Amino acid sequence: MRSTRQLSVTLPLEMADQVKARVASGEYASESEVVRDGLRALYARERAITGWLREDVAPIYDAMQANPDRALSADDVRSSLAAARTRSS
Repeated sequence: MRSTRQLSVTLPLEMADQVKARVASGEYASESEVVRDGLRALYARERAITGWLREDVAPIYDAMQANPDRALSADDVRSSLAAARTRSS
């Protein structure tokens, strides 16, 4: 059974030129390799974002839901950031 599938993909000229240039430079053996590597990078980015959301964002959100008094208003955050910029200048 075949483990690959041939697709026809339409790319903007700039992207198509980049694919061809990477193959021409010897960085990749084929246009398919360029696309596969790009998809791997996309998957890695998605995994990183999902991990960040689960490990960092969700616990903070849950903590704020459990104790909303800990939250700062947008104005308080802006003031704090402005003060920090002033101190570092």
